[in-house]
Amino acid sequence: MSTLKEAEVGQTVTVKKLNGEGAVKRRIMDMGITKGVEVYIRKVAPLGDPIEVTVRGYELSLRKADAEMVEVD
Repeated sequence: MSTLKEAEVGQTVTVKKLNGEGAVKRRIMDMGITKGVEVYIRKVAPLGDPIEVTVRGYELSLRKADAEMVEVD
């Protein structure tokens, strides 16, 4: 089991599960990151924050803390 934070640049991963609750989970889901969706890792900033991804055709930036809550395959 790994998280979005651990995924490599250039990799496409499938979301398995969202951890966390309340506003944080809602914010991640509002970005279109939900179970079963594919996420492409475009770029990770030098210090690992933010992580830039493509989800459902949209380019997004995720904070490292948010990326840790997304379990992927």
